[in-house]
Amino acid sequence: MWDRTKERNESMDQKKEEAIIRLEGLGKQFATSNGTVTALDDINLEIRRGEIFGIIGLSGAGKSTLVRCINYLEEPTSGRVIFEGKNLSAMKEKEKRLARQSMGMIFQQFNLLAQRNVLQNVCFPMEIAHMDSRKAKERAKELLKLVGLEERMKAYPAQLSGGQKQRVAIARAMATNPRVLLCDEATSALDPNTTKAILALLKKINREMGITVIMITHEMAVIEAICDRVAIIDHSHIVESGKVSEIFSGPKSDIGRQLILGDASGQKENFGNSRLIRVIFDGRESSEPVIANMILACKAPVNIMHADTRDIEGKAMGQMLLQLPEDEVDAGRICNYLKTAGVAFEEVR
Repeated sequence: MWDRTKERNESMDQKKEEAIIRLEGLGKQFATSNGTVTALDDINLEIRRGEIFGIIGLSGAGKSTLVRCINYLEEPTSGRVIFEGKNLSAMKEKEKRLARQSMGMIFQQFNLLAQRNVLQNVCFPMEIAHMDSRKAKERAKELLKLVGLEERMKAYPAQLSGGQKQRVAIARAMATNPRVLLCDEATSALDPNTTKAILALLKKINREMGITVIMITHEMAVIEAICDRVAIIDHSHIVESGKVSEIFSGPKSDIGRQLILGDASGQKENFGNSRLIRVIFDGRESSEPVIANMILACKAPVNIMHADTRDIEGKAMGQMLLQLPEDEVDAGRICNYLKTAGVAFEEVR
């Protein structure tokens, strides 16, 4: 029994490592009255089965165009979208529609039909797929129970809060048993508490049902809360991608540092002449008082000029900018302590 369970778990882990979506050299251009605009340029990404993958960038970076190219609501100008091993661009229109049914879409503004009640909104994509109406209603009721709205199935969108509308949209997106949920700024119109509840629901759906979730957002807190890996898009290009913990602990691109750390570099001229170091937290226990221990051990104070650290699954991630004492002996003692303690840091010039 143990061996079979172990084999099944290993098989599931191996399956999760498989790519459900691959983007190869993806490009998208739009013709405008002012000339050709490049929205996406040479996008290469691999999204694994069963993960929550985040795509983050500033407004206008190309995020929404990218998600619409993934499910072929927008046809790419160049490159390929490989979904479950099949090239979408090589499919006939009917095959594309079937593939699109396997990718549920959740929008920022909910996109519910005002003239239909909650149950009818969830049934709508099943009607398009010509599912038997009785089975469609049964499926819709199951999904409304999953998202916690079984008591509101006869209500209309105008009678719902923003969070309730998004729960209906999630249930509708899952109506055709998708293998992927595409979330385009799905929490941007919600307040912080409602956002937290919606993210918890998406994480539950991902973990319990194995549905791959792709989060398109400009909010770092969303990436931090639920994503396994993340890609940063800037001016139509992917500038870096990887595990959330790795990207958060040491962003390599300018836009990554701006999104994750804020603009601390512009403050350096106000810090005086003493040395500055950037301490990097890349996975230590978040409960470990690193800076307090350093000050006590070295008997020398430091000035915290900028800090952006986060607790991600019990691990400290982020960076802190410290101004060292003017006394070089004290400053050297602090640097030696950090080296000995295995805390990553770098001199800020």
